[in-house]
Amino acid sequence: MSETVKRQIAILGSTGSIGTQALEVIDQNPDFFEVSVLTANDNHELLIAQALKYQPNAVVICNKDKYNIVKEALKNELIKVYAGSEAVEQIVQTDEIDIVLTAMVGFAGLSSTVKAIEAGKIIALANKETLVVAGDLISRLAIENNVPVIPVDSEHSAIFQCLAGENSTTIDKIILTASGGPFRGYGKEQLSKVTRNDALKHPNWTMGAKVTIDSASLMNKGLEMIEAKWLFGLKPSQIEVIIHPQSVIHSMVQFQDGSVKAQLGPPDMRLPIQYALAYPKRLANDFPKLNFKSLSVLEFEQPDTQTFRNLALAIQALEDGGNMPCILNAANEIVVKAFLEERISFLDMPEIIERTLGKIDFIKEPMLDDYFATDKETREFTNTLI
Repeated sequence: MSETVKRQIAILGSTGSIGTQALEVIDQNPDFFEVSVLTANDNHELLIAQALKYQPNAVVICNKDKYNIVKEALKNELIKVYAGSEAVEQIVQTDEIDIVLTAMVGFAGLSSTVKAIEAGKIIALANKETLVVAGDLISRLAIENNVPVIPVDSEHSAIFQCLAGENSTTIDKIILTASGGPFRGYGKEQLSKVTRNDALKHPNWTMGAKVTIDSASLMNKGLEMIEAKWLFGLKPSQIEVIIHPQSVIHSMVQFQDGSVKAQLGPPDMRLPIQYALAYPKRLANDFPKLNFKSLSVLEFEQPDTQTFRNLALAIQALEDGGNMPCILNAANEIVVKAFLEERISFLDMPEIIERTLGKIDFIKEPMLDDYFATDKETREFTNTLI
């Protein structure tokens, strides 16, 4: 891909938190990036507005019921309009796309990511569930197709940046930082009383509802541990989590000689998004910069896995391997949805996930079909517990 030609970007999930921030990054660098494809699950109004502004080659609305609305709104534009998840899988394979930003939430991002890798597209990975569910498969496909997978999560971007120029065999361990979310320091009695609205008030980051709840329960950090195993080829024993309330250090790498590298920056997702889309370049922007004069303290503490059971369950799934992370992810997606709908309590979530992990059959070396079957079975069983 020539650096003198604009990079053609496909944003899968353009109406979500990552997708909208990615468009802000593109706005900052119009000479370097161009929008080729936009996809949305259900938010047809924002998708139409984005399409009118950015004039992509094509848009996909996954909810087929909204197809006619989108088609009518864009009838006077030179923009192709498609509908359905199958259309997303097909469109990521088109020749004009250089980079696919996978910002779809949850298991839904797996199939399209597989198709994009098979088509040789650079992957900017914001959908952590893809590697959580099928990390072995994605890693193998990326190697076979010589496709770079560049992380967008702030923590994994930090590790990726810390490892630039380093030999990965010299890693002692990586340390993923977590803010602790809105309930840092809470005991179980306090957690038993928290509400949906309480959990959606993250102290540092602006994210979508699902990721914000995962952050509050520390499941997000567990999923990131599993993702890190596959991104960086690590053993579970080489991955640690530390609570860092200020969210200034985004993660660290400790090397065999005892040296530690850390990546610092404001809690702004546009920075790792831009790094992934522009890699290996670093582009200028007018986003807020870190001001060390205003930093009075950086705190660190151990996570409380007894109170925040989701992190302990994720660590166990990481160590067990096979289809256990797939079960963990599917059960978590169901309980988070139920919590957001106020059908279960905050503490019900880890209890239901743990019961599900003990019920679904373990598969040591799953194939792609096994992941889909496991996901389906897990969702059906978890729903019976709610």
